[in-house]
Amino acid sequence: MKISFEDMITQTSPEMQQEVAMEFAISNRINDLMTKRGLNKLELAKALGKRPSEITKWLSGQHNFTIRTLSLLSAFFGEPLVKV
Repeated sequence: MKISFEDMITQTSPEMQQEVAMEFAISNRINDLMTKRGLNKLELAKALGKRPSEITKWLSGQHNFTIRTLSLLSAFFGEPLVKV
């Protein structure tokens, strides 16, 4: 039996749907701030003392960010990454 994308979505809990939406919103925000600053992944990694592979993970939309990392990024960009 083949399951459609719509069926998968309706079978996913609201909590999981929200989690995925937030993960992608954060990664999109980082990408937007990088673009605004004219930074690529390697430059951001060097500026933050991180490995480029970690930046790639952040931008994948599948990273579980800590408050520490969100704070680091907000301080670096001089703008809040998320609003509560």
